[in-house]
Amino acid sequence: MKTHTSLFDEHEVLHELKHYLPAQAPLKDFVHHNTLHAFQTLKFHKALQKASELFGYKTSLSLDEFRAHYASKRIREDVLQRVIVERKGANLAKVWAEKAINYPYKTARQPRIGSLRANWKKEYHIDLDSMVHPILFRILCSYLDQGISIWNFPIRDKDFLSSMREMEQTSFTSVFRTKQAKKLFLTTECTIPELLTLLVGDESLYEHYLFDQQFAHAGWSGLVGVVEDLPETLLDTRKISLHDLIVFELLLEIDALYYQFGNDWTPLGNWLQHKPIDLFADIPDTELSDIMVIWQEAFEWSYYDQVVAGLEFEPHDNIPIALKSFQAMFCIDDRECSLRRYLEEFDPACETFGTPGFFGVDCFYQPEEGKYYTKICPVPISPRHLIKESESKSKRQQDLHFNKHAHSFHSGWLISQTLGFWAALRLFANIFRPSMTPAAASSFKHMDNLSRLTIENTNLADRENGLQIGYTIDEMAVRVEGLLKSIGLVENFASIVYIVGHGASSVNNPHYAAYDCGACSGRAGSVNARAMSYMANHPQVRAILRSKGVDIPATTQFIGALHDTTRDEVAFFDEASLSPENLEKHKAAIATFAEALDYNAKERSRRFESIDSKLSPKRIHEKIRERSVSLFEPRPELNHATNALTIIGRRSLTKSLFLDRRSFLNSYDYQVDPEGKYLFTILKAAAPVTGGINLEYFFSRVDNQQLGAGTKLPHNVMGLIGVANGMDGDLRPGLPSQMIEVHDPIRMFFIIEHFPDIVLKVIQELYATYEWFINEWVHLMVVDPQTQTFYVFKEGAFLPYKLLMDHIDTVSDITPILETHQEDLPIYILS
Repeated sequence: MKTHTSLFDEHEVLHELKHYLPAQAPLKDFVHHNTLHAFQTLKFHKALQKASELFGYKTSLSLDEFRAHYASKRIREDVLQRVIVERKGANLAKVWAEKAINYPYKTARQPRIGSLRANWKKEYHIDLDSMVHPILFRILCSYLDQGISIWNFPIRDKDFLSSMREMEQTSFTSVFRTKQAKKLFLTTECTIPELLTLLVGDESLYEHYLFDQQFAHAGWSGLVGVVEDLPETLLDTRKISLHDLIVFELLLEIDALYYQFGNDWTPLGNWLQHKPIDLFADIPDTELSDIMVIWQEAFEWSYYDQVVAGLEFEPHDNIPIALKSFQAMFCIDDRECSLRRYLEEFDPACETFGTPGFFGVDCFYQPEEGKYYTKICPVPISPRHLIKESESKSKRQQDLHFNKHAHSFHSGWLISQTLGFWAALRLFANIFRPSMTPAAASSFKHMDNLSRLTIENTNLADRENGLQIGYTIDEMAVRVEGLLKSIGLVENFASIVYIVGHGASSVNNPHYAAYDCGACSGRAGSVNARAMSYMANHPQVRAILRSKGVDIPATTQFIGALHDTTRDEVAFFDEASLSPENLEKHKAAIATFAEALDYNAKERSRRFESIDSKLSPKRIHEKIRERSVSLFEPRPELNHATNALTIIGRRSLTKSLFLDRRSFLNSYDYQVDPEGKYLFTILKAAAPVTGGINLEYFFSRVDNQQLGAGTKLPHNVMGLIGVANGMDGDLRPGLPSQMIEVHDPIRMFFIIEHFPDIVLKVIQELYATYEWFINEWVHLMVVDPQTQTFYVFKEGAFLPYKLLMDHIDTVSDITPILETHQEDLPIYILS
């Protein structure tokens, strides 16, 4: 960030504002990302210190919370001692330990943001926010509305400022209180420098003033910045820019001053006695900042060291399964970690894999009755293909009273007197007997499992809006090969291979997209699973794969499926395509899935106060299903609330470990990929995806009021694009408290099974990926597959790691522990 000069560079300031403002997309595209992405060029701890000083964010647990964790042994004494020695030296270890544990530091601080604009209140006793924000937010919400409003914004085909000008010129009333502001808007060019001259006067203060102004409502400003750069994020597109928002807000502020004081006011810079410290001036380290770094590192490594001990002491089972009952690919999602464990427990002959849940199918999807394309691949990918649904066998359900006629005068009255009473009775009944309704969000509604998908393209001229409909044979072969080789499944295929996407169900959750598959841009992975199964079953695709060393037997069939992680239900697709022999095996596998899902629901229930975890798995599963559609339940599931690990390696590395649903498990076999070609592709996605998930939970947990969304109970959905508290509030970024309250704010710990020199070469190939590791936004460790030596990545090199723990408990049955504990559990070895 440049420091101030005597000149105001409008373009540069707008660019920097966008960089620092929250970059949260509308609710339908809610995908996790690093909340403090603007600081990612800095080392993690320095970035947190800077973000806290500039914007007043809380960026870690409090000093008292760290000390409480130390007192309860969650932060281990030996780990704290090692961190202090590494950072301050053995000679000063005792001194710094005393400071960390007992010294009474003053932790209150005043952020730099807001310090300039606050002078209006100090000197003129006027609160510009209370006079400007209500009208500003209502206009923005009306202009950007995606379907909540009964009436459309009057002028929709022009950009924001042009629309507002036309409204001012043709309306009987005005959004401005004074003639001076209205005249400025209608008769002058209204450039930002001209308006700042009227309002601030001193050019050296312009940048600071704009930062103060926009961060007073960072949610709305951040959304406008996203929509400006990516207008396709709105289905009903709008032309708006951060420049237009600032111009309009400056006019509203000028209007408020004229309204309050007439002509008896002067620009802020004319009477300001003391300029605030430059917003981006250097931030020196302090003793307290060093202490907070020590505590954060000790908190993290108290857990990481335990994980490494589990990997060290686990009896690795490398004995291949002679005759596999079935194989199943799941998303790497941490919620699938426990389901995979139960499948392997109830059917030791099965084999499970983890891979990003879009399964390499990079496309848009259009349901049969859908007006818009839905992106079902990672956010950074720009798809060139389209899959369309046709021949749907079921019509989408809808509630009769939810229709446009309910808003008109005559039909609205009639509907309220007839269907309205029936709807009220249904609502009352649903309170006591929750059930799925057409208004509920369900992952199974994303695609009709009996419909036809246009997966194969037989004519390259078959295009729509610049997108190729379906994939050619060669394109399908590339994607199947990439998927199979990336997870190490190149031989010994079972007769049935399930490809299981995931989604979620909810009735009262505006952050619904955050519960679906992040690799599918916040949608269910059903289309991806079904499409990849079709590709892998294609005879011509298999012929190409055979020439590349991947020989899939003719008896092997791939079947798509979808796991609803809220209800713990699985739906299978295209079962009619199975051969008679495989159909019988499929029936046996369904029984295994059913039992595993029951126990998975039981394991999840230990976090829920409303369910007795000592009940039978089937009874608990029934309660889980009821809970998923309850209007009273703000926590239908906890999503990624305990995420902490990303493990990239063979299943044998972790198969005997209880990881408490805290790990993203990405299957990978270094023997299939000796040079790291597929590892590069995995990390290019995994670092920002699992790292982004982790950091959004991290920062929403430590500062739920500024970096999170607060409690969801008073949330009001604004125009289907965001949530606010009430009708006049700022949009809330991040995650609500009900999603993060059990989360431990520790960075993602990557563990990769490969040789250190290969991994180092791979992460250095792309700086956007390397930045995550070198700047320590995530931790990285490598397991040498031959020597089982652990190496930790520090300052650009892999160094041998010295394990502190010397024992991990072994349990034969984890169930009694799950039934009696709600808190995060330690690592166990399962015998």
